[in-house]
Amino acid sequence: MTARVLFIGEGTSDNGLAPHVEYVAARKGLDVSVTVPDFALLRLPTGHSVRDKLRAARLLQGTYDLAVLHRDADRGPAQDRRDEIAAAVDAEWAELRHVSVVPVRMLEAWLLLDETCLRKVAENPRGRVGLDLPKGAAAERIPDPKQHLKETLARASGYTGRRLDQFQKRFPQHRRRMLELLDPEGPVAGLPSWRCFVDDLGRAFDVLDG
Repeated sequence: MTARVLFIGEGTSDNGLAPHVEYVAARKGLDVSVTVPDFALLRLPTGHSVRDKLRAARLLQGTYDLAVLHRDADRGPAQDRRDEIAAAVDAEWAELRHVSVVPVRMLEAWLLLDETCLRKVAENPRGRVGLDLPKGAAAERIPDPKQHLKETLARASGYTGRRLDQFQKRFPQHRRRMLELLDPEGPVAGLPSWRCFVDDLGRAFDVLDG
């Protein structure tokens, strides 16, 4: 069986999560086909909410066994986002099974734990400058992990002046690449929000393969 999975994130740089969906499926011995719609490229009318994006995805008339839907918790409780996602699915695609992906505060908190990955994406894998990265759950207590990650990548790069300016303009690409390279068995595995994503997805795959 090949499970058909729809992935919808907050933005295109979140699409780096798709390989992790495939990784969890592979651990379960399940083949998956992950569809990641680019609503802008397809010129589909959509807003920013999960409900808007689900409505736009339905216009593609695809058939899916599961939807994986990402929303950052931001400054509110993670359960609020889960409830928001569940309500959106009920309203727009009630028959579609779904899994919520809700990083605490922002997805960037997951990326601040892997120094090797960060230095590699910063184009300076052998750099020695201190990065003072958070440990464990401390990553989820940083007020603005996106800005923190951007500043840390800049520091790790060692670039200055115009070269640094050009490097920082590529932050969305760097963020996506870090997400793709993130070791799912590395430090991020110690975060409850990551384990919740992996465990929920694994249970959903068990049901599909049952």
